[in-house]
Amino acid sequence: MADTEIGAPLQASLKHNSVGLPGAVIMSAAIMGPAVSTFFNPQFSTPFSGPATPFVYFACLVAILITASGIMEMAAETPSAGSFYTYVAQGLGPHAGFVTGGLMFLAYALLPPIEVALIGAYLQQTIQQEFGINIPWCLISIIPWGFMTFLALEGVQSSLRTAMILFLIEVGVVMTMAIIVVAMGGAHGLTLRPLSPASSPHGVQGLVIGAVFAALSFVGFEGATTLGEEVRNPRRNVPLAIALSTIAVGLLYTFCIWSEVVGLGVDKVAALTGASTPWNDLAHMYAPWMTPLIILASVSSMFAVSVNSNTGIVRILYAMGREGLLPRALAHINPKHNTPSNAVLFQSGFTFLTVLIVGALSGGLGNPDGGSNVYGYLGFLLTLAILVVYVLANIAAIAYFMKRGSGKILRHALLPALGCLLMIGLFAGQIVENTGAPYTWMPWITLCWFALLVLGAIWLAVTRPETLRKAGAVLGSDETVKLGG
Repeated sequence: MADTEIGAPLQASLKHNSVGLPGAVIMSAAIMGPAVSTFFNPQFSTPFSGPATPFVYFACLVAILITASGIMEMAAETPSAGSFYTYVAQGLGPHAGFVTGGLMFLAYALLPPIEVALIGAYLQQTIQQEFGINIPWCLISIIPWGFMTFLALEGVQSSLRTAMILFLIEVGVVMTMAIIVVAMGGAHGLTLRPLSPASSPHGVQGLVIGAVFAALSFVGFEGATTLGEEVRNPRRNVPLAIALSTIAVGLLYTFCIWSEVVGLGVDKVAALTGASTPWNDLAHMYAPWMTPLIILASVSSMFAVSVNSNTGIVRILYAMGREGLLPRALAHINPKHNTPSNAVLFQSGFTFLTVLIVGALSGGLGNPDGGSNVYGYLGFLLTLAILVVYVLANIAAIAYFMKRGSGKILRHALLPALGCLLMIGLFAGQIVENTGAPYTWMPWITLCWFALLVLGAIWLAVTRPETLRKAGAVLGSDETVKLGG
């Protein structure tokens, strides 16, 4: 691509106009992972919110749509592979942009490890149940980790094509199973009580704590923003992809988790834990022939999340590297595939080490609890980190449009402000209401990381002010993009 400055050298870049609206929708939807979020996240919520878990998911859908409003406005104004990092830098300045990039790393970089670990834990349990063979989850996890890295090196088109195929499989399977349960009347007849907050066995406290894992199910709705320099007509297609994917996946969650509750019955739902496989149980109860398809959809969904979240974090590392806030080697573009190959390899190594270290410490590399705990603990942590990012992004949207004298009070002020309050309330609720370790540690870990990032931004301002001033400066457009030096 030609540089926009006369006489400037040619620089490699991401491949522009290579992704259409369907690809952007799939990017966000697949990171949310409809099947994995339906099959595995509710049982982390049910010990708290119990049969009211479908209500928690619907309430979370509404909150996320409000929160997404400011993000969509910024995506239309400042398209960039840097996503929130760029939006916040544009709205609140480079210091806040650097802090946001660091929080996004904590959030996005942990998504591939938790999915890779969960694939291993789930398949270890399933293979042992179905065939009596015990294969350590850590060995199984190596396969999706290697394939994920290969796809990332090949390019975004390969990743998105794979994700689209897996997405269609998982949605078809989960919807079919849910419809079968409903058609057969569930365990004790159909009821709308799971859609009422009154069904929570632990009242408001249960709803608040259960909502974090519902929020985890929506993490990635913004995934299309990282394609801001590769999608066609990004100012239109990125916001539209966010809206379409969030609404569609959120409604699917609500229906399918409601069918899970009525299918298992209140008593079984109340007994679920993070290590449970309730959709395997539903298949055995209502349609045994669906069991292989449930297993296939589970694995394909987890893998699609790992592939697409990996695509997102790699582009954030690339954006911060090209602007000098991270080592510039991360901005290297492979000339054959137009992929940020160094960033891919860095994230791949981080994923591998995180899975092994956290798995060994939290349950063991041969015990499936080790893999499921990697998912539960780090999933909770990354959700809290992304809540802070959502708050910063919405504050940035308010500041950005105020500086430009926008008269659209609802879209550029009221909705982003409400989104901030909702996310702050959910985060604060974990400090006030959550009483179970290690989850009680997670808000404080997030806040400590936030404080370290603030100190890092201050250090950069003193030692490398010119570098910090370039944070979030590189934007995508419908024509060309000049890469920062």
